[in-house]
Amino acid sequence: MTKLAPALLLLGALCACQPPEATDPANGTNVAADDAENTVSVMAGANESANAAEPQRSILRPEVAEPEEPPKIEPAQAVIGFGETPMKLDDAARQALDSLIATPAMKAGGPITLRGHSDSRGADGDNKVASVKRAELVRDYLVEKDVAKDRITLIAIGEGRPVAPNVREDGSDDPEGQAKNRRVEVTVALPRVVVPPPVAPNAADPAPKAAPKSP
Repeated sequence: MTKLAPALLLLGALCACQPPEATDPANGTNVAADDAENTVSVMAGANESANAAEPQRSILRPEVAEPEEPPKIEPAQAVIGFGETPMKLDDAARQALDSLIATPAMKAGGPITLRGHSDSRGADGDNKVASVKRAELVRDYLVEKDVAKDRITLIAIGEGRPVAPNVREDGSDDPEGQAKNRRVEVTVALPRVVVPPPVAPNAADPAPKAAPKSP
């Protein structure tokens, strides 16, 4: 017992030096432990919010913006009517041509085909001549709008391809149908893509000499 007395005194002194843990007098809980747990919870919530706000990135390759494809150009078509003025462009015809000139196909520089049509009145030869003159009126207007003349081809159809009856069932003329048949059909094709032929080796050039073999 005498030998144990100094050890017991030292143990009691150490316990007296430790500060008592703070407790909540209302429920007797440890206040310091609760504060630590709340701090950890707040930090964890902040980390989760930061991770959610940051966009996910691919680990396989860097983020690269995909190049946008150029818009596809389609051939353009228009029908220019000569119903009210059989041999003259009216306001509606000029507006239709202006809209056609503004299309991507027209700006691309492709070939233009003008097919002139007529009604069935008169002789076939006269109707062919009338259909050509209508196509020429359309061509001249396009040229005035800076369209190259060498892009334009004229075709005289005449009365051969009507879109409406030229006569009624009783054999009399049908003015409405004849007016629809007096027209010029415009077709704007895409530019022709010319692929150059492969370059053939010149037969006059000597063949390369093989390197001499080492002994």
